Amino acid sequence: MARILVAGAGFSGHYAALVLRRKLRGSHHHITVVSPRDTFVYYPSLIWVGIASMKSAETQFPLEPVYKRKGIEWIQGKVTEVFPDNRRVMVDTGNDQLRSEAYDYLILATGPKLNFAATPGLGPHGGHTHSVCLPEHATETAQHYLEEVGRMQKGEHRTFVIGTGHGTCTCQGAAFEYIMNVHNDLKVRGLRDKARIVWHSNEPKLGDFGIDGLEVNRGGELFTSEMMLQALFADAGIEYQIQSHIHRIEEKTIYTETLDGQLRELNYDFAMLLPPFRGQDITFRDGQGNALPDVLTNPAGFVKVDANYGKPYAELDGPDWPKTYQNPVYTNIYAVGIAFAPPGPISQPATSPNGTVIAPAPPRTGYTAELSGKAAALNIVDQLANRPQSHTASMAETPGLCIASIRDSAFAGSAATIAIHPVVRNRQKYPGTGRDLKLCTAEVGLAGAWIKRSLQYSFLYKLQGKPFWHLIP
Repeated sequence: MARILVAGAGFSGHYAALVLRRKLRGSHHHITVVSPRDTFVYYPSLIWVGIASMKSAETQFPLEPVYKRKGIEWIQGKVTEVFPDNRRVMVDTGNDQLRSEAYDYLILATGPKLNFAATPGLGPHGGHTHSVCLPEHATETAQHYLEEVGRMQKGEHRTFVIGTGHGTCTCQGAAFEYIMNVHNDLKVRGLRDKARIVWHSNEPKLGDFGIDGLEVNRGGELFTSEMMLQALFADAGIEYQIQSHIHRIEEKTIYTETLDGQLRELNYDFAMLLPPFRGQDITFRDGQGNALPDVLTNPAGFVKVDANYGKPYAELDGPDWPKTYQNPVYTNIYAVGIAFAPPGPISQPATSPNGTVIAPAPPRTGYTAELSGKAAALNIVDQLANRPQSHTASMAETPGLCIASIRDSAFAGSAATIAIHPVVRNRQKYPGTGRDLKLCTAEVGLAGAWIKRSLQYSFLYKLQGKPFWHLIP
């Protein structure tokens, strides 16, 4: 009997556990999931929670009933230490209670640490800005947003700054969705003329989203995600400051530095700024208890896998990205979703004349995270059967699909549907752009809003392991 432990129950970890249970049904292999949260959260819908158009409960379901029904052990807690030589982890179950758990195979799907501390004054805990990264954050953000709405209803003019709160942030897409939904919500309320809305981002160009943008072939001409956002922001009257880092945030004032070294100030009344990510605070130790940081993690705390690390950005290509998500030293350990260390950025990194790094980190969320979790699970099944690992999910080989909400409404809604193949440019396979332009698209319209909603329902159905769940992509 093998003991398989999955640390994390987000898109990658939870899906990996379901795949493992299905593939190993009828066997005596034991599957355990460790997660600090007792619910699965559909994070893409938190942008709607943040403007009070959806309750956070609608984005979640309890994990314990799912795992009980599937025969998966669940431990509510957080992995704090990993002893790969001894094949065990330490789990903090709360109130300083530590629990030792043994494993034969380990999937690290721990997600990001929200590094609000990287920017003084950033974040909802001791800072001056808001967040939609967690259900509790989004709920609190909605309360403050409605307070701003109340002020505008009394005739006040307010300034909203929305985007990224540090030069190395990722997941700009969530901030884009939020800013567009704020714009349209205020428009519906008849208050848009009382709001100045500013997009702040570390992207090298509009629509970059940390994936080096998107090109679409339309009648022999290239249409880009930059063009799409320029048109959307112009139509919405949204100002923007890109290629920008935030040094600190005070009440009502954001202190920024642009790529050319200019120091600027942004005044605001309401700011929703995403933090940069780090790996979770997990210590890896050898059999004698000594730390093993260089063997398993990069400086940001993300776990090394089967990627080609150390290449300069100009030399990185698709084949350098991980395929199996297996650690090369401890081959019974996998890291998936945001937990794995990418070999480098997807977008062009840059540094200001003052030495400030302004470089979007690569996104590894949603469908991409799910694919990596599935690949790790299936490769463990291969290992148990003494077969070579045959399952891959390289971001340089798999598609990316983003449905970015612009307005949530059944009849007047809109969303940007963005599809790319592959996510990471693979110039070895696709000379020129590094992508198959026949499989890339960018469209804005009502159909995208319907797809956005249907994705929430289908993912929540699938990830509760309901009948025929495995047939849903």
